[in-house]
Amino acid sequence: MNDDSRSSRVLSPVAVKFAWRWRALISAPGGGRGGAWRGVSAGSVGLLLAGLLLVLTLAALAATDFGKILGLAQQRYGQRGADTVTAWQRLIEEARALPDADKLAKVNTFFNRRSLYETDLVIWQQEDYWETPLEFMGRGTGDCEDFAIAKYMTLQILGVGNEHLRLIYVRAKTGATAAVAHMVLGYFPQPTDEPLILDNLITSVRPASQRSDLVPVFSFNSDGLWTAGATASSADPTARLSRWRDVLDRMRADGF
Repeated sequence: MNDDSRSSRVLSPVAVKFAWRWRALISAPGGGRGGAWRGVSAGSVGLLLAGLLLVLTLAALAATDFGKILGLAQQRYGQRGADTVTAWQRLIEEARALPDADKLAKVNTFFNRRSLYETDLVIWQQEDYWETPLEFMGRGTGDCEDFAIAKYMTLQILGVGNEHLRLIYVRAKTGATAAVAHMVLGYFPQPTDEPLILDNLITSVRPASQRSDLVPVFSFNSDGLWTAGATASSADPTARLSRWRDVLDRMRADGF
């Protein structure tokens, strides 16, 4: 698995070991606890957050052209691809009002059960190709990046804020073999919290501290790119990761 940002891998995996310092990668707004929220009742904050979540969810749903995605699935991949996209749309309908923890579990299970792992060399005859969620669902196969990207986009459509989600490059220990490059999706409940890991290698969503087989290298989303141990974004991910920029453009063309 290659990428165009090897220069950002200045951090030695040994240095971070299994500490999972991702909780330090996102600094809390304003640098403190409470801040402007002091004096506001917990009930008022809860209602405000619930209303904001609803607005964000509806905005994400409105920005997604479900009709176009389904039509392209039928056109490019036939009935099997269209059936998968229909099931995906049903998942979104059923999960949109659920708490984040339930959304994570349902999205992780959906893709892990419906999609098969295969290398890019076999699927695309290329060493490294990042599929759009439509390509991934239509073909029903992909590698670790494709699982992570599909889960990331689906959770965003479900209203999970971008500040909670990171695509994380790791070194994964698999059996007796040397650690291999791998990608997972991380969910940060709060900016300084330990992330929950969504991974195609295992069926359950687990805290990073329970994944001693993974060593983080760097992470990114559509807003920034972070090396392990950094407290702020070090780069525009679309400038540093050409494949990320390319797949974002192709996702927009697909209706995402």
